[in-house]
Amino acid sequence: MENLQLAQRLRAFRKLKGFTQQELANRTGISLTVLGAVERGNRTVDADMLNIIAQTLEIEVRELTD
Repeated sequence: MENLQLAQRLRAFRKLKGFTQQELANRTGISLTVLGAVERGNRTVDADMLNIIAQTLEIEVRELTD
């Protein structure tokens, strides 16, 4: 999956759930810098990070990747 598409989906779900980047970073344990880079499409996401984000947003991983 292309980073930009994942970035757009992640940003959309984060906003839909009412989280700021800082709140999502705090809840996932992922640094704000890394999360911001992922949302801009500048950083790839490994499977573990993707799982943590999906669990925190209460969605399935496939909703971010399909």
